[in-house]
Amino acid sequence: MAEDARWTRARLGRCGPSLDMLTARFDKHVYAPHEHAEFSIGVCVGGSEVIDYRGGHIRTGPGSIVVLAPGEMHTGGPATQTDGYAYRALYATPSLLADGTLLAGTPHFRDPVVADPELAAAFRHAHTALSVCPDPLEAESRLPWLLTALSRRHSTARPAPDRIPGASGVALLVRDRLADELTAPPSLADLAADLGLSRYQLLRAFRTTMGVPPYAWLAQYRVVRARGLLEAGLRPAEVATLVGFADQAHLTRWFRRVLGVTPAAYRNSVQDAARA
Repeated sequence: MAEDARWTRARLGRCGPSLDMLTARFDKHVYAPHEHAEFSIGVCVGGSEVIDYRGGHIRTGPGSIVVLAPGEMHTGGPATQTDGYAYRALYATPSLLADGTLLAGTPHFRDPVVADPELAAAFRHAHTALSVCPDPLEAESRLPWLLTALSRRHSTARPAPDRIPGASGVALLVRDRLADELTAPPSLADLAADLGLSRYQLLRAFRTTMGVPPYAWLAQYRVVRARGLLEAGLRPAEVATLVGFADQAHLTRWFRRVLGVTPAAYRNSVQDAARA
């Protein structure tokens, strides 16, 4: 297993706070004792790691989630001499885990190793996507939601009520703001504050009403707008900027997800049809 570590940074909403993410794959590397100011949340994706933590030893395996509290000294190294270890981690402030709970302080996890395959897979997929394209709205739609789920399911904090009064109205207001500002969408935290809600409440209202998180709704709306511009003869690279995608590759990924073809193939097909 090759020794490799790569740090990336996602911003939670336009002009919002940043969140660091680490993708690591080690054969023999052993961390010196250290601590983090934030929660360190990692998902093992290969091999096995042994972590010294709170006077004991934690052993990870593929699919396990490890939650290390802020200010807790720990180390990490390979569990065997042959397998190495690989993981994806993110570093989140306590407030991100407390949102959606009835706790005002720092959530407590009795067991630092969490067995939750569904949540582990969701963390891994979000981390992978945001490491490639750290879109602020996508990061703010996905990471706080997953961190809240982790705390609600596995910490001692009690979940806040799920019912959001006027959820459908909230979702429609957010939808309209995103559509109006598709090239520079507002942060969900700012929208939530304007509506007197927490970000978790806004996300829950939107997901319950629209069936998808805000970033996914906006991406599909951008694809609809992109179709019209491609039909008018604009090139995909131009269209990507005009509808708010980070670049042509970002447009292409979503265009294929929604319509099954690339923007270039779609543009060529509608132009061929017009000439026929």
